[in-house]
Amino acid sequence: MAITAAMVKELREITGAGMMDCKKALNKTEGNMDEAIEFLRKNGQAKAEKKAGRVAAEGLCSVKIEGNTAAMVEVNSETDFVAKNEVFQEFVASVASQVVKSNATTVEELLEEDWNEDASKKVKDALVDKIAVIGENLKIRRFVKVTSENGCVVSYVHGGGRIASIIEADTEVVNDEVKEALLNIAMQVAALNPKYISREEISAEHIAHEKEILLAQIMNDPKESQKPEKVIKGIVEGRVNKELKEVCLVDQVYVKAEDGKQTVAKYLEEVSKKVGATVTVKKMVRFETGEGIEKKEEDFAAEVAAQLNA
Repeated sequence: MAITAAMVKELREITGAGMMDCKKALNKTEGNMDEAIEFLRKNGQAKAEKKAGRVAAEGLCSVKIEGNTAAMVEVNSETDFVAKNEVFQEFVASVASQVVKSNATTVEELLEEDWNEDASKKVKDALVDKIAVIGENLKIRRFVKVTSENGCVVSYVHGGGRIASIIEADTEVVNDEVKEALLNIAMQVAALNPKYISREEISAEHIAHEKEILLAQIMNDPKESQKPEKVIKGIVEGRVNKELKEVCLVDQVYVKAEDGKQTVAKYLEEVSKKVGATVTVKKMVRFETGEGIEKKEEDFAAEVAAQLNA
């Protein structure tokens, strides 16, 4: 059977596979579209196994909120180019939708679940299909679910999915004003990456350890070490407080503060007075795509040359 350009185009639109791969699949299956799709899936699975060892350090984060539950996922790709691909973006959003309904607590458990969009597949099968279509190693790296019992959850996604954050707040009043305020806090978390909500989360042992380090730094400084003990103690306290203001959300200067001085704690107090209910941040989660993954440095020109000479 003669394989026409229209047939290749149709198969490409269905599967997202490369033009030459589609032509080969149609030739192998004598123009049978269903068999060609199956051929590409099987061939793609073989490709997926070969690609599994490649470093996937790019990708996207996505958030799905249903009621008082928010799900945030990070799915990695090999290149930033793929992260801008609509097929990949839709897949990441689908994974977030899967997680918000899931009882899985690990990625391994999630991969073994039935895929919400096609119960005949597992999540891992849907992932393999996308690897075949996109042509890069893809990994569902991590996810988190946050459910509010006494308030609401709000999310913020920055840079098209490069950074995402979730805020859970306790509040007896949930209205547009409260949600807008929490969105601002979620933006704060995305931008300044606090490690703690408040100082209460930091152990006394950790603070004592930080003081020891700062004291050692001062004593190793020829000029500062000569200062009176009381002055040195004050310097240590001052530096510890400065560090805590940087790593504790409520102590940070609110990014939208008009005077450049208002803290997040003061901003929340202001909002609480306006709505007539105490608004308290109970939990915060922040994902940044690729954080902690060692990226492989590659010579793109050399890679292309190697493929041409293969």
